[in-house]
Amino acid sequence: MATATKIIRDDLKPGEVLCEYCTAKCCRYFALPIDIPNEWRDYEYIRWYLVHDRASVFVDGGDWYLMVHTQCKHLQADYRCGIYETRPQICRDYTTDNCEYEDDWTYDQYFETPEQVYEYAEATLPPRRGKGIRSPKPTLLPVLG
Repeated sequence: MATATKIIRDDLKPGEVLCEYCTAKCCRYFALPIDIPNEWRDYEYIRWYLVHDRASVFVDGGDWYLMVHTQCKHLQADYRCGIYETRPQICRDYTTDNCEYEDDWTYDQYFETPEQVYEYAEATLPPRRGKGIRSPKPTLLPVLG
């Protein structure tokens, strides 16, 4: 039984389009730039983003992004665009020059949970007095004599 091998970007023949070999990764999420956090309040907003289903935050080249993992409602079963001729301008401008086809991209930081964001903030910002994600340390019991 033969297994299909994934075509390599550099092996495309003239006139071939990389999208013909892809599962439309670019149509399964969108990412929006967000302000670079520099105080606790900023990180609290990011934590709020991540308490919502199908969201993550990543840092790439020093820029921060909110990623929403959701499929375009016009993506068809064959991974083609159902509104190709009338697709939005951002789709028209997108190229495969630096797309995720190879699966080898990484981010500087990637956050999936509010706890990860809190720990990152805790490690990079001055401590907050009296506030924390963890329960306060209990008072010690008196020593009985």
